[in-house]
Amino acid sequence: MTPPGSAAPAAPTQEQLAAFWGDFTAATGAVDEPQEVFCFGDTVEMADGLARLVLEGPKRATAGLLADYEDEGTDPPAVGRHSVFHWGDGRPAGVILTTDVRVGPLSSVDARFAWDEGEGDRTLAYWVDVHERFFRGRCQALGLEFRSDVTVVFERFDLVWPV
Repeated sequence: MTPPGSAAPAAPTQEQLAAFWGDFTAATGAVDEPQEVFCFGDTVEMADGLARLVLEGPKRATAGLLADYEDEGTDPPAVGRHSVFHWGDGRPAGVILTTDVRVGPLSSVDARFAWDEGEGDRTLAYWVDVHERFFRGRCQALGLEFRSDVTVVFERFDLVWPV
């Protein structure tokens, strides 16, 4: 659900993605295809801000509703798989490698995960406040009732391209 007055992020074109992935595989020798092509967040501004946090270093974790994966018919991230994240305008920004995945209730998030997400002041209180608001909106968009035990996919990753 895109907030009023905000634009939804664009997706990369097939040409942009093929060129970016080709550069990545040529430079690294990776042979797989990206598991996901996504942006962090649901607005252009959020996608750009969070992509910067990944590229600049503090963001090494993310969280999403399991219901979003189910709604899209896609699998949650898997350890050892590469994914491409992009800017709000659709340009590919980087490649991450998933290093850890845990599925559990929103209420199970801990201070270490909040720190690893690298957002705001990196505290658990900040994380809970921001993510509860975001997940409430996502639940509403999916026609679900928000609960503090909503199932979340907690993912940790490394930035592997560009480095």
